[in-house]
Amino acid sequence: MTSNNKMAVVAVGGNSLIIDNQHKLIPDQYRAAALTAGYVADMVAAGWNVVLTHGNGPQVGFILRRSELSIHEVPPVPMDYAGADIQGALGYMFDRAFRNEFRRRGIDRKPIAVVTQTIVDSADPAFANPTKPIGSYMDETTAKRIAGEQGWTVREDAGRGWRRVVPSPQPKAIVELDEIRFLVRAGYLVIACGGGGIPVVQDAQGDLVGVEAVIDKDFASSLLARDLGADLLLISTGVEKVAIHFNTPQQRWLDHLTLDEAKRLYADDQFDKGSMGPKIKAVIEFVEGGGGEGLITDPSNIGRAIEGHTGTRVRKG
Repeated sequence: MTSNNKMAVVAVGGNSLIIDNQHKLIPDQYRAAALTAGYVADMVAAGWNVVLTHGNGPQVGFILRRSELSIHEVPPVPMDYAGADIQGALGYMFDRAFRNEFRRRGIDRKPIAVVTQTIVDSADPAFANPTKPIGSYMDETTAKRIAGEQGWTVREDAGRGWRRVVPSPQPKAIVELDEIRFLVRAGYLVIACGGGGIPVVQDAQGDLVGVEAVIDKDFASSLLARDLGADLLLISTGVEKVAIHFNTPQQRWLDHLTLDEAKRLYADDQFDKGSMGPKIKAVIEFVEGGGGEGLITDPSNIGRAIEGHTGTRVRKG
């Protein structure tokens, strides 16, 4: 197992593991993870070093819901521990999927999952304005009823239903950055920053303390990609390309954007802040921070997008 010169951070969404409402079981999610592992393995076979990051919105929502239902019998699970729980579970899921895929294809590469903490600022205004969707999609009536019962904040999410929202502070630093860099250089496919990383703050003594929040995995992935000096930030989502005027008669799919064009469209609110907006912002921050290229596409088109046949690319010029 050897390392090489091309490095990509590939960010996949937690929702991508749940194909539809009829496929929420853990075996269903593993099958979806295995499909993604196959697409990413194509990159590895083509000579890329890959760091895989992933979302956890639905899955951490399930953990918190189970905690709420059993609160009369066992102590509740704090959100940072729920994030740690699902990092381990999804890390195991992806690790197994990659090991099986690499073995079948004779690829000399090993995966490793790193439980990752991400430092945030305790004074971040996000703590006073929850915006990050987690958990399952619900109809409006159900969402508002459960919000009243549980003390949640709920909002409509990009026309797909209603979801719980929680604070989403900006990531400031990846605690395990040096360890991740070491493993990448040693040739491992590293699974890290699951769900954006477990949110922690530093107290007055410099100790790390977990907080009740969820970090946007695309922002954390962008930070990680910049800190690692990655050549590519690939964000895998539910659409083959990014569109402007989405879901209107003027909808137009985008193939290439310069950094300036992406910044202008983002400033013009062309991308929904609950779905595509964070992905575009993450790519902007990566390219603006010295990254080579940002690429957004869906899992099944990763290979074609890498070859330049589809997806939406963002470059400086």
